[in-house]
Amino acid sequence: MKTKASELFSPEEKKDIADSIKKAEANTSGEVAIMVVDSSDSYREAETLGAFILSGFFSLILETIKAYLTALKAAGWGYGSSGFSAHFLSEAAANAAVWTYIPMVFVLYFPFRFLISKFPEMKIPFLSGKRIEETVRERAVMAFYEKQLYKTRDETGILIFISLLEHRVWILGDRGINEKIAADFWGIIASELSSGIKEKQYGKSVCLAISKCGEELSRHFPKKSDDTNELADEVIL
Repeated sequence: MKTKASELFSPEEKKDIADSIKKAEANTSGEVAIMVVDSSDSYREAETLGAFILSGFFSLILETIKAYLTALKAAGWGYGSSGFSAHFLSEAAANAAVWTYIPMVFVLYFPFRFLISKFPEMKIPFLSGKRIEETVRERAVMAFYEKQLYKTRDETGILIFISLLEHRVWILGDRGINEKIAADFWGIIASELSSGIKEKQYGKSVCLAISKCGEELSRHFPKKSDDTNELADEVIL
């Protein structure tokens, strides 16, 4: 992963985000929190599947090359490129030895699995979109309760959850918010924020999302005279 959650924002951007949250909450009883994680899951099944597919693919290539060279040698090294044909290559592939191919798959499996574990972004092609969406949503819900964001007095806490590996943003509101604001509204902001992050406009796009959340919250949940700041304004890691 090129960017870790702890390194996503510069000190200046962290300050801008905290200031944006304070400004957004100035006219509403709603509470905004933002959390960034490296990934929402370890996706162990993607490591296994990816390692098997890659080891199988490269083993096939190596075995085909070996069989081709063996067939070429048997035909005489003078066969040359002028005598090369797809038919000759296909015959060589057909003669590839299964008893050397299968052990090669298992030998290469472990290096590929280690490689995928070290570079988590390699897991994404081996995951379905549904698996990613559900995992990020579940992790956002878990974070909402782990960080006790549900404990605001009027149930007006909102979490902007960013999962970097999956390039996904999920915005989750408490019960009080969900009674008045449709989930589709948060989906639009999440999509815009996700696009901004892909363009590496980290701090700017987050501050804009916070501002839009604050505007919507102020319309439905105006600030009360005895309102207090119930959630931290800093980025949660």
